[in-house]
Amino acid sequence: MAKTRGETAAAKKDMKSFEERLERLEVLGEKIRKTDIPLDEAIKAFEEGIKLARTLENDLEKIESRIEILMNSAQASADETPELELFNNEQ
Repeated sequence: MAKTRGETAAAKKDMKSFEERLERLEVLGEKIRKTDIPLDEAIKAFEEGIKLARTLENDLEKIESRIEILMNSAQASADETPELELFNNEQ
């Protein structure tokens, strides 16, 4: 099943968004590790980080599911043998 241009563009956009969110999570982690950050800023960064981590985890689960489906369908098609009934009933 071929992807349309719109589906490919959407997948690229989703991946870019995923990468941007992952980068933001890394920035937040660095920010929290600083010792001179005020407590309220650290808490806000932590809350944002938790939300980002949850969305990234959900996205990873979706990606894993898609990969599993693709791998299973590739395995199934490799295991299938063609049916040649038409040729077995020679008259």
